Amino acid sequence: MDFCPKCGTRLTLTKKGGSKAALLLSCQRCSYKKRAVGLMPAILKIIDHPPQEGIAVIGKEVQKLRTFPTARIQCCRCGNKLAYIWMVQTRRVEESSTQFFRCTKCNYTFRENS
Repeated sequence: MDFCPKCGTRLTLTKKGGSKAALLLSCQRCSYKKRAVGLMPAILKIIDHPPQEGIAVIGKEVQKLRTFPTARIQCCRCGNKLAYIWMVQTRRVEESSTQFFRCTKCNYTFRENS
């Protein structure tokens, strides 16, 4: 990883030219460029095959999939006895995590009172 000597921004790898392309390290902020020397062949493959740009469309069936673990706890809003569960560190490290629940029926999110 190289940084621009003018402004300190990380230099990105670019390709310049046609079939006999030169690899350059260029700064996106101030347009500084220098020739890339001693790069691995794997980087060349990444440049030759850039990722496709586009938007991934997720179908309604996939959106309905839930991967959170479930727990048997009664929802205070609808009375359902199954909820998704996850934990979040909401305070300092010395204090315990907070358990959150989301009802599988009405999607109401709540915490367990301790």
